[in-house]
Amino acid sequence: MPLVKRREQWDSQCDFILSCIGYSVGVGNIWRFPYLCYKHGGGTFLIPYIIMLLAVGIPMYVMELTLGQYASLGPNKLFQKLSPLFSGLGYAMLLMTTLVCFTYNMVIAWIIFYAAASFTSELAWSRCGHDYNTRDCFTTASDDFCAESIGGAKIFWNNTCYPVSEFCTQHELSPYNNTHCSNNTAEQMVLADIFSNVGHRVLASEEYYVNNVLGVKNHSWHNFGSMKWDLSLCLLAAWILVGSCIFRGIKSFGKIIYFTVFFPYFILLMLVLPTTGLDGAVEGLRFFAIPDYHQLSDLTVWVDAASQTFYSLGCSHGALFTLASFSRFRNNCMRDAIVVGIVNAVTSVLSGVIVFSMLGFMALQMNKTLTEVVDTDLGLAFIVYPETLSHMPVAPLWSSLFFIMMITLGLDSQFTMMESLTTAVFDEWPRVGGRKGTVVMITCAVFFVACLSMCFNGGVLLFALVDHYSVSYSLFVIALVEVLVVAWVFGAERLLNLMQNDMGIIIPTPLRLYWLVAWKYVMPLVLVCALVLTLVFHKPVSYRCGDDVQYFPALTQNIGLVMAVSPAFILVAVGVGVVCTQLWRGGRLTALLRPTADWEPPAPASRGVANEAFDGANLGMNL
Repeated sequence: MPLVKRREQWDSQCDFILSCIGYSVGVGNIWRFPYLCYKHGGGTFLIPYIIMLLAVGIPMYVMELTLGQYASLGPNKLFQKLSPLFSGLGYAMLLMTTLVCFTYNMVIAWIIFYAAASFTSELAWSRCGHDYNTRDCFTTASDDFCAESIGGAKIFWNNTCYPVSEFCTQHELSPYNNTHCSNNTAEQMVLADIFSNVGHRVLASEEYYVNNVLGVKNHSWHNFGSMKWDLSLCLLAAWILVGSCIFRGIKSFGKIIYFTVFFPYFILLMLVLPTTGLDGAVEGLRFFAIPDYHQLSDLTVWVDAASQTFYSLGCSHGALFTLASFSRFRNNCMRDAIVVGIVNAVTSVLSGVIVFSMLGFMALQMNKTLTEVVDTDLGLAFIVYPETLSHMPVAPLWSSLFFIMMITLGLDSQFTMMESLTTAVFDEWPRVGGRKGTVVMITCAVFFVACLSMCFNGGVLLFALVDHYSVSYSLFVIALVEVLVVAWVFGAERLLNLMQNDMGIIIPTPLRLYWLVAWKYVMPLVLVCALVLTLVFHKPVSYRCGDDVQYFPALTQNIGLVMAVSPAFILVAVGVGVVCTQLWRGGRLTALLRPTADWEPPAPASRGVANEAFDGANLGMNL
């Protein structure tokens, strides 16, 4: 009988639950969730989000932690034993994780760029006059300075204080008063606010991100530009940080997670008072807190809520199976899942309070309505945040703390996904299990080289393509198949019995009914609806840069579609291969729907000292 290497285990269950929080609470809670609230009417989005969290998110989290902990396997091997016909399910999850890792660390590289730029006496995006700025660059502080200068009635443009009359003339309009230009050629005179409706003035923070960090100005798919070496070094730093955290496996990042989890909350709590005290913050908070019930009839709100639930919690990507596979056999993973779901939601709401306070402040400063401040979700992270931070006392200090916080939020999610990928390698090829460091270095090096393509001037276009298609149709397809396999093929009742009888988890009757109904009926229904609506409302990917929108070529869109369906294709292809192999061997196809003979709890020696007294008779249970 071959020697089976004992699987690593968390030093404590606190390490495990903090790792789950670190994985699930990430950069998306700080910018994607607030942006979706902003997009769908603030408080309106909170209603479907909470409903989706209760109906799909937490039940799915419980399901995945339970299976990973029971089988002590990553997703690629777990589904091979749970139901061989669906062996491709784990590989499909790992492919989605690979695509997410490809873009996620690029975001961390951008954040590192901002963090490094924050260690200065003056934030570069707080003023114009740099070589990457255009004549349309402005700041609210420069506008105030011009308005209060000698002679007054001036506006900041072309890096100087322009008289309003000349500013209007430059834009083929007639001066009307100190704040408006007029269009005298129209049958009815139309007034235009010089601060928001004349020309296209761009905040210095936006030009810093677009022209300096990305360097995307005037670049396209047909003119990809050259490589930005400063951004490449930030990307290298990001991958070195990830590799260092997982180099020695869960023993190393199980300790690092204490800092990467708690530090962001320390900074977030420090930001609450300063941001909520900003001028205009009350209007922003009112927008965030008061729902517009009429918008609930918009089906895209519900689709985005379901998508955010999966994106934030990280369900159906395989990482939760991997994290739970290192847990002790009788850990109460149901409790852990509920705690993580609550923490995730509270973090999102806390981020929303901070973000909408900032948005209210910016709307007031820019003389715009709240709905006109942000164009894209990335704009929220890399334009709104830096702009607001530049107006705070001791701005470089706040900026450096904020972006270091963002780095830690991104890292614990990223290195958990990378740990999932490397663990899959060890599960697939046990002989390489003793070469953890080598596998980690090679994996990170391959990702780094691949991600360099997004460090070109036009690299953000590739980022937008992969980000748009990497987690789209296939996410709901994989999640739906996963739920149907576990709840109907393996059996929801059987899973609940394993939790109670084998793993010793006490499940109150109301909660047992809740899991049963959610797994068997609510989740499949929600996922089918989400998949259909995603297909119906799908729009080709594009990239918006200010008022300029780049529509991607047809060939590029087709490449994205191939990327989107590839996880589902793997699921089907592996299933067909398993069926053909079974028929070749003369076996019965019905056997492919049942757990294999080696589907059983791990041996007592691999469960940890605390579980050695567990009754070994359960190892021979007949499934």
